[in-house]
Amino acid sequence: MSAHKHREHLEKIKDAVVKSTELDESQKSDSVKRIEEWYEEDKAFGLLKEELLEISEYFETLFAELGLTK
Repeated sequence: MSAHKHREHLEKIKDAVVKSTELDESQKSDSVKRIEEWYEEDKAFGLLKEELLEISEYFETLFAELGLTK
């Protein structure tokens, strides 16, 4: 995945997390923090998905809604 596409996906996820009614404020904060870290470190997107799924199963639904599942 290109770096540009990678960043687009991270921004989509971050925006959806902030707007989510499924996550509590603590989960939102932790999720945004991890997304921003991954953005800065430019790590593999698949690993980020795994980390976010550890926070909440809601991310499985979110990824599907954003078209980010395989």
